[in-house]
Amino acid sequence: MSACRVPRRLTSRRRLALLAAGAAAASLTLSACGDGASGGSAQTRFVQGKNGIDTVKKDERQPAPDLSGETTTGKKLDVAAYKGKVVVLNVWGSWCGPCIAEAPNFAKVANETKSKGVQFIGINTRDSQKSQATSFEEEHKVPYPSLFDPTGRLMLRFPKGSLNPQSIPSTIAIDRHGNIAARSIGPLAENELRKMIAPLLAEK
Repeated sequence: MSACRVPRRLTSRRRLALLAAGAAAASLTLSACGDGASGGSAQTRFVQGKNGIDTVKKDERQPAPDLSGETTTGKKLDVAAYKGKVVVLNVWGSWCGPCIAEAPNFAKVANETKSKGVQFIGINTRDSQKSQATSFEEEHKVPYPSLFDPTGRLMLRFPKGSLNPQSIPSTIAIDRHGNIAARSIGPLAENELRKMIAPLLAEK
């Protein structure tokens, strides 16, 4: 199942916001909700795995950008506060079919790996209202917080040449040192998600 498309029904104000974000996205080779093709500049040093998970060697990883703001429930959250844990970032939208399909997998793995030092965090995007996101979280029993990012500005903060989110859904794994270690574009099955996390938990 491929990454999904942005919903067409948008208010004028929302259109303007998305256009502004889209212009910035183009400069960073970020597709707001594209085909999910792995890409990056010539500086990108990642290994494209057969399982669809791209990884970076430990000594070649780039620091994760500032990812902070308000959650879908109105609380403040800063991803940097979880340094020392393996952080799994999932970019999603309530309108996105593949996001709905992978939601049970993320909820299950998040619950089972929390005690092992793994923190899941969502980045909700292209939802105009927080209520759309919270309804999704309640329906799918999402046990972790999500930053509310309606125009995709947080995704644009990823450094050029890094494993950045290029479609919705995308999943980024950050190691215990706060560096970008792995990426998957498109929905993840439970076993794929576990394979993405396991090597980072094994690192010392």
